[in-house]
Amino acid sequence: MAARSKATGNGAARHKQARDPRAHWLLLALTLPVLFGALLFQGWTENEVDGSKTKQDCTRPVPAAAADAGPVLTVNGDGARSTSMPAGTVALTYDGGPDPYWTPRLLALLKKHHAHATFFLEGADAAQYPDLVRQIRAEGHEIGSHSYTGADLGNASGVRRALELRLTQGAFAGADGFRTKLLRMPMTTTVATLCGAEWSAAQRASGHGYLLVAADRSGRKPAQGLVRQFSLTSLAYRETQQLLADPGARRFTTISAGTGAAAPAMTEAGAPQRWAGTALIWFQQLGRSSVSALTWVLTIAAALGLIRLFTLVLFARAHVRRLERERPGAPRLRRITDPVTVLVPAYNEEAGIGTTLRSLLASTHQRLRIIVIDDGSSDRTVEIAEGYAERDPRVQVLCQPNTGKAAALNHGLAYTRSPYVVMVDADTVFEADAIERLIQPLAHPAVGAVSGNTKVGNRTRLLGRWQHLEYVFGFNLDRRMFEVLECMPTVPGAIGAFRIDALMGVGGLSEDTLAEDTDLTMALWRAGWRVVYEENAIAWTEVPTSLRQLWRQRYRWCYGTLQAMWKHRRAVREVGHAGRFGRRGLSYLLLFQVLLPLLAPVIDVFMLYSVLFTDSPVKSVVTWFGFLAVQIAVAAYALRLDGESRRPLWVLPFQLLVYRQLMYLVVLQSVVAFVTGSRLKWQRMHRSGTAAAAAQHIGGPHDRRSLTVTR
Repeated sequence: MAARSKATGNGAARHKQARDPRAHWLLLALTLPVLFGALLFQGWTENEVDGSKTKQDCTRPVPAAAADAGPVLTVNGDGARSTSMPAGTVALTYDGGPDPYWTPRLLALLKKHHAHATFFLEGADAAQYPDLVRQIRAEGHEIGSHSYTGADLGNASGVRRALELRLTQGAFAGADGFRTKLLRMPMTTTVATLCGAEWSAAQRASGHGYLLVAADRSGRKPAQGLVRQFSLTSLAYRETQQLLADPGARRFTTISAGTGAAAPAMTEAGAPQRWAGTALIWFQQLGRSSVSALTWVLTIAAALGLIRLFTLVLFARAHVRRLERERPGAPRLRRITDPVTVLVPAYNEEAGIGTTLRSLLASTHQRLRIIVIDDGSSDRTVEIAEGYAERDPRVQVLCQPNTGKAAALNHGLAYTRSPYVVMVDADTVFEADAIERLIQPLAHPAVGAVSGNTKVGNRTRLLGRWQHLEYVFGFNLDRRMFEVLECMPTVPGAIGAFRIDALMGVGGLSEDTLAEDTDLTMALWRAGWRVVYEENAIAWTEVPTSLRQLWRQRYRWCYGTLQAMWKHRRAVREVGHAGRFGRRGLSYLLLFQVLLPLLAPVIDVFMLYSVLFTDSPVKSVVTWFGFLAVQIAVAAYALRLDGESRRPLWVLPFQLLVYRQLMYLVVLQSVVAFVTGSRLKWQRMHRSGTAAAAAQHIGGPHDRRSLTVTR
C-alpha cells in the first residue's frame, strides 16, 4: 500500500530562476574577434603568409623615357621627372627597421660625424619601436615609407598595396605625429629594378603624392653625387664608416635637403590621424603581447594536460593494484546484509520511473525499502510509482510541492530507519548486484559514502557516444585517482551509498547549491569521513539527446560545483581528511575544471594562429595530433578498465573539435553566472526511457570480483 504525505516549505522561492546573464556573451563575441584580429594582424605583419614578400622576375623593363632617370623621381604615365644628388653630396638611406640594435648605433655614428640620413622605415617596426622613430626625427634625420611589412608592392593586390601604405602613415602619425611623402619600393634598388608590375605600383604611388626614391648605380662615386642604399645590418654600419671617411664626399644629408625640395617631405599629421595611428600601435602591441602571453599559456596548458593524462593512468593502475591484492595485515571486512533504504527523487519522470523501480526490486540485496519522493510532478510519475507500491510493500511513495531535489531527498531521509541509504536518480537502471556491491565498502567504519559506476545507456548516436567517452575517460578515471588520493569531490546523484549517521551528522543535504551531491560529498570530507569508489557497482543512465538538453544539464552541474567549491573553500586550511580533500580535490577542480576550460577558447584561437602564421605550421599540426594520440591511448586504457569496447574511440577527435568547445562555453557561462550572483532552478531533461533497453543491448551484467573487499 502506498504511503503518501505532503510537505510544504519555501523552497520554491529559494530556487526561483533569475534571468541568465547575457552581457558576457556580448563581451565574448567582442573579445574573441578582437583577440583573433590582433593575432591575425600580428601574423600578417611579422610572418610570411603569401608570395608578396618574394620579388618576382621582371617580364618587361622600365619605359625607355625613364631608363636614365635619376634616383629621386615622380612617375607620370610612362615618363618620369627625376633628380639626382649634386656633386660631392651623399644621401645615406637605410631600409627597414627601426631596429633596436642597429638603429641606435647608426644614429650615434652619424651624430659623431655631424651627418644626416634618410631612414625608410617599415610601419610594423615603427609601431613596435615608436621611441626610435621619435629619436630619428629628433636628431634631424628624415623618414620615408618602406611599406608596412616590406611586401613586394608590385605583385600585391590593390587592396593590400593600399593597406601597406596607409598603415605605414598611420604608424608614423601614432609614433610621432607626422606623415611622409617619401617612398622606397621594397625589394628594389636602382630605377631599373622598378620594372614590370613594380612600375605600375610606382605610378599608383606617385598618383597618391609619393616621391619615389631609388639608389644610384654601383659605379657612381660620392664626388659625382650619390644616393646610397643600405639594409640595417653590420655591413651597413661598416660601409657607412667608410663613406663618412671618403674624401670625395663633402656633404652627407637627407633626400629632401640634397635635392633642394621646396616643400618638406614630412608634414604634421592631423588629430584624427594621430588618434587612428595611436590605436594602430595599441592594436599591434595587443597582438604582440597576446602572442607572447599565449605562447606561455599554451605551453603550460599543454604540459598540465599531459601531466594530468599520465597521472590519471598511474593512479588508475594504482587503484587496480589496490583492489587486486590485499594489503599485508589488512582485516577482511564483514559482508553487509543490513537493511538499506533507497531514495528516488522524481519530477516528471513517467518515462523512466517504472524501469528504475523494476531494476531496484530485482536487486540481489533483498532487504530494501524504496522511497519515491515526488517533487510536484505534473505527469503520471506518482500514478506509476503508486502502482508499484500497491504490488510490492517495499515501495513507498511520498509527495511534496516542487521545492527541488535536495529538499526531496531530505524529505525522504525523514522516513529512513535503516543504517544505510542509497540515493538514485529516477532515470537510472541498476544491474542486479549493483546495490549489494555499492554498500560493501561501508563496512569500514571510516567510510561515510561510496560512489558507484555510472554508465551511459543511450549511446547509439554521436552525442551519446561523446558522453559515453566522457563518463568512462573523464569521470571514472578521475574517480579512481580521487580514491587513491583520498579526495573524491562528488558521489553522483545517479548512484551513491551513504551511512545514515554520516548524513545526519552533516545535517542532510543542503539546499544552498544546485550540485547537492557535490555539496554533500564535500561536507562529509570536512566532517572527517572517507569517500570511496566502487567501480563494480554499475548503473545505467540516460544522457541528454540534444545539445540544448546537454547545455542545461552541464550548466547546472558546473554552476552547482562552483557554488560547492566556494562554500567549502576553507577546507584547504583544515587538517586531516578535510585538509587532504581541500588541498588536493579543490585544487584539482579549480585548475582542470575551471581555469583551463576558461582559457581553452583563447588557446584554440592561438593554435589556429600557429598553424596559419608561424614559421613551422607542420610542427603545430604534429603537436596537436601527438596530443590527440596520447588522449586516445589513455581513453583506450580507461575503456579497458571499465570492460568496454574500444570501438567508440573513432569519435574522440570529433569530440575534441565540437563537444569540448560546448563544455568550455558551459564553464564560461557558469563562472559568469556565479560571479554575478544569478540563481538557477532544478532543471530536468526530457526522458525517453531508453536507458534500460540500451543497457540490455550493450551487454548486461559484467564479470566482477567477489563482494568481499578490503579498503
